[in-house]
Amino acid sequence: MLNQNQISSANIMVVGCGALGNEVLKNLVLMGVTHITVVDFDIVETGNLSRSILFTKADAEQRRLKIDVVAERLKQLNPDIDMTTICGDIAYNVGLGLIKQMDVIIGCVDSRWARFCINRLAMRAGKPWVDGGIDGLEGTARVFMPGKNCYACNLGPEGLKDLARRMPCSGIIRRQEQAGSAPTTSIVASVIGAIQVQEALKLIQPEFGTSLCGRMFYYEGQHMEVHTAQYEAYDDDCAEHECWHPISHTKADVDTCVQQALHIWEQELGADEVELCLANDCFVDYVSRRDNDERTMVMCPGHKVEEMVEHNNTLCGLSSAALYQNEYKHITAAFPYPDLTLQQLGIPSNDVVHVVANGKDYYLALSK
Repeated sequence: MLNQNQISSANIMVVGCGALGNEVLKNLVLMGVTHITVVDFDIVETGNLSRSILFTKADAEQRRLKIDVVAERLKQLNPDIDMTTICGDIAYNVGLGLIKQMDVIIGCVDSRWARFCINRLAMRAGKPWVDGGIDGLEGTARVFMPGKNCYACNLGPEGLKDLARRMPCSGIIRRQEQAGSAPTTSIVASVIGAIQVQEALKLIQPEFGTSLCGRMFYYEGQHMEVHTAQYEAYDDDCAEHECWHPISHTKADVDTCVQQALHIWEQELGADEVELCLANDCFVDYVSRRDNDERTMVMCPGHKVEEMVEHNNTLCGLSSAALYQNEYKHITAAFPYPDLTLQQLGIPSNDVVHVVANGKDYYLALSK
């Protein structure tokens, strides 16, 4: 039997608010989970309505953020839930300090890259996560746990090559509708979403049942095939499941400038010089065409460079292969922009930063 007090006090993060995320969130609230954090950056579209129970036509017409809609609808199911919403990308906008506060992360995403990023954060924080995937009438569910099963280790060479592909469900849906067929994801989303919540509850309360960790649940509705298969890999040399431990606290926060942050860490760590390692991204100050040395200042995290280039009249239309970007992965006292804040470097709120001092690695939780 479930211990309702244990379930009610658990902290669960759900990444993705599409068809699968709708089902997972609905099930969590109905099961009595009251502390939920939701991450998504997308808006409600008409294509979502036939497969997402929490969205309405008015939401699509008003182009409302998915996180705002689900928060509103879940509050209607249970006014007492403690809901935190983050409009952002799991790869860049969610701090490791927040992940550390979770008991379980549930991934309802639609790309290998997003799963890879969830896995990296979960493993660094020492937290388990539950993955779900759907396509037409097929679906899978898997559980990954530090020390036992790692998503990155399960990816083969082809899977690693495909990490950069990030076509969302909406893109797949539009492509299939143009071909004259629409996926019936509402059915399979109900099945896989239920399995994901069931497995999350087992992680919170192990006596509830045997975890799926190390196996993959597979559902195929067209011919009604349901089975589990072995799905376990954990390579000790894999850098993606390196656990960031121990974590200490620092007086610096995301609004602290680089120069001041480095000074704070020198004092806190008793070092003459420290180095900030940008673990998830890089900082780019300028790009230049490869056929000349003309520079265009961009001053943004690496994942935003393409967007900046697209809006630049001089560079618009050029492919990334035609451009060189000057980037920084390691920030020291020699960094030429000491007045930039940590947030301007691309570090999110409530993050844990990797700092090297006297040849030793330190993991520091930023002040809130």
